[in-house]
Amino acid sequence: MTNDHTFVIVGASLAGAKAAETLRQEGFDGRVVLVGAEDARPYERPPLSKDYLRGEVGREKVYVHDEGFYGEHEIDLRLGRTAESLDTSSGELELDGGERLRYDRLLLTTGAEPRRLSFPGAELDGVLYLRSVQDSDALRARLDRGGAVVVIGAGWIGAEVAASARQRGLEVTVLDPLSVPLERVMGAEVGAIYRDIHTDHGTQMLMGTGVEAFEGHRAVERVRTSDGRELECDFVVVGVGVQPRVGLAVQAGIAVDNGILVDEHLQTSLPGVFAAGDVANAHHPFYGEHIRIEHWANALNQGPAVARSMLDQSAAYARLPYFFSDQYDVGMEYTGFARSWDRVVFRGDPATREFVAFWLTEHRVVAGMNVNVWDVIDPIKRLISERVTVDDRRLADPDVPLEELAPVEGGTVA
Repeated sequence: MTNDHTFVIVGASLAGAKAAETLRQEGFDGRVVLVGAEDARPYERPPLSKDYLRGEVGREKVYVHDEGFYGEHEIDLRLGRTAESLDTSSGELELDGGERLRYDRLLLTTGAEPRRLSFPGAELDGVLYLRSVQDSDALRARLDRGGAVVVIGAGWIGAEVAASARQRGLEVTVLDPLSVPLERVMGAEVGAIYRDIHTDHGTQMLMGTGVEAFEGHRAVERVRTSDGRELECDFVVVGVGVQPRVGLAVQAGIAVDNGILVDEHLQTSLPGVFAAGDVANAHHPFYGEHIRIEHWANALNQGPAVARSMLDQSAAYARLPYFFSDQYDVGMEYTGFARSWDRVVFRGDPATREFVAFWLTEHRVVAGMNVNVWDVIDPIKRLISERVTVDDRRLADPDVPLEELAPVEGGTVA
């Protein structure tokens, strides 16, 4: 690519920022424009529900790059600007205010936005969502006041916010219509462990419970539940999932299905247009299907990968999914991808909060999660990627090193 080419990135996110960085690292000397709707330069989201929310780290700790990075690398960073429309026939992106940017390659890293509730009272003051750094600032101000909070949703955001609020000394109640936290991802058995972790720290877990309404004069004062309870509160945090921001792609006629559909090189249905991060539903060579991952590691790694694809450096994105979560004093890492499984095998005692859980289909590991156990990611990856046949008893036995079960290259181990 020569210096008369222009690459435009829509979405000043982690994936977008890492893509811009990689374009320069790979020697692209054309124009790079990074457009972001927020006023803040690209930042990472995991701290927003954890240490940044609790006030333990400042704003400088969440940014992807320092303030001077974009100017030093001749990346034209346009903050507070919205992409209004996309004309793929002429290769032009229109921004708010009517400015039109011509591009030779386009990357969409537009991310996702929180799903909004439509219950009565959902528009009351004090009903908060968490996605942006500004959202986290607003929520931190509420934590600073103390009091009682009701968290709607026991997924990752809800569980982490609940833990942070409890660590700050607030009274915390969590509502979720499912039977245990994180049930869709981990199943009932492992979800129950996380329910107990929260209960042990004094959080009230009202599982199998929905919301009928938020009530209050001008601000939310109570939550009315599906089983008739009225929960007094000072504010509410809603964490019921996100939906990918696909409006620009839909308007341009790009194929969309649970996100922007991309191939293993992260290219959309239109040549020269790419997508990465939370918005991308990517075909994964290992799984043979499209997968959309809404976690930090996926954005971090897809950004550089898509930049190389934009430069015609052909390499399929085949990293196994990975994510992490910290709640109270319990840290975990999850590797793999499991839509379904036959059983869960535990290595160690979940009651001690130090264990590894394996999700298996037949005799093969499809996902693994290490909880307060570290330096085991590599053998877990090998168990999954090499499709190793394992014996449940040896997998569960802490005296059998995982390295013995997971070959470095190919083969199977009983």
